[in-house]
Amino acid sequence: MLTIYGVLRSRASRNVWLAFEAGLAFRQVAVIQAYRLPNPDAPDAPLHTRHPDFLKVNPNGHVPTLVDDGLVLHESLAINLYLAKRYGGALGPQDIAEDGLMGMWALWAAAEAEPHTIDILYHRVARPPAERDPQVAAAAVEALRMPFAALDAALAATGWLVGGRFTVADINVAEVIRYAQPAPELFEAAPRVARWLAACHDRPAFKRMMAEREREPA
Repeated sequence: MLTIYGVLRSRASRNVWLAFEAGLAFRQVAVIQAYRLPNPDAPDAPLHTRHPDFLKVNPNGHVPTLVDDGLVLHESLAINLYLAKRYGGALGPQDIAEDGLMGMWALWAAAEAEPHTIDILYHRVARPPAERDPQVAAAAVEALRMPFAALDAALAATGWLVGGRFTVADINVAEVIRYAQPAPELFEAAPRVARWLAACHDRPAFKRMMAEREREPA
């Protein structure tokens, strides 16, 4: 059976969403980020990313990690590409061109979007007000204007990123773009992105993942 290490209030949410979409059976090990714990070294601390037992699985000390029949994979977007290709049917590539495009969008999400969407999330809502820097958030919004325009243009033909259907590319990119929701000005300037993200979030598998995420401790 597949094993996914990581709580849903982490990038493991991407892998659980895809697993739900594909109808995969899996075991989830709730590894929490060490920085979220007041004292990770406490004897009663839950399993976390700096715990020796988890570092045997992922020596990088981050979640998520996937274990599948002896194969160990780190990095959430790479995990999703693997799951979609091996188990995802229409979620995965149907030919070499789609494979290339799905890889391209995963790298685009990681390089062009996520460094800035994370800054928007942290500095507009996630961090305590005293730790937020409006200038960091504003700079992130400006940095995302061109990527959002590029994404908006890519959605013009079919409303999806690859093959005219919902695929792993949409999951990977949507999970990164989700962090930018505290910046509505970006979505107002990119209406196709707004409609596409709403369509992604309307899927039963996404709603199921988020419902389970909400049941986790904040």
